[in-house]
Amino acid sequence: MSLYNRRAFSALALAAGLATAVPALAAQDPGAPGPVSGRVTIRASSADVGVGYTWGDGSLRFAGHSYPFTVKGVNVAAVGFSRVIGHGRVYNLHRLQDFSGTYAAATGEATLGNGLGGQILKNGNGVELRIDNVTRGARLSGSADGIQLTLR
Repeated sequence: MSLYNRRAFSALALAAGLATAVPALAAQDPGAPGPVSGRVTIRASSADVGVGYTWGDGSLRFAGHSYPFTVKGVNVAAVGFSRVIGHGRVYNLHRLQDFSGTYAAATGEATLGNGLGGQILKNGNGVELRIDNVTRGARLSGSADGIQLTLR
């Protein structure tokens, strides 16, 4: 095997290892508030100049069904633009109607290029989302964000 082929094989093996290790680590959340109730995927964009706005959509997988939802939010003390694709776990969701609401989290974010991150969001019904996200763009934020998730 040539040196080029060995390097390509090593890079491919490393990528495959990371692709399987990261979801496995996320699934073993030691601080989780209980068993996983469902899963979410969120696709959102954010544009900010002091006060910013977030918009997007997502999908909730709960009780064997998929439910689409919208994402809207306002944040303060932020500058820039970013796109987020997040996948996460849902906890404490016992009834579908408890999902919709305003989710809050204390965050601080700095993104240049591509970044990995995560958030814990909780709504007034006690539903908790633990999101692992990938962010693209250039953004600096330091705020308590409130994001509205509404089932369609």
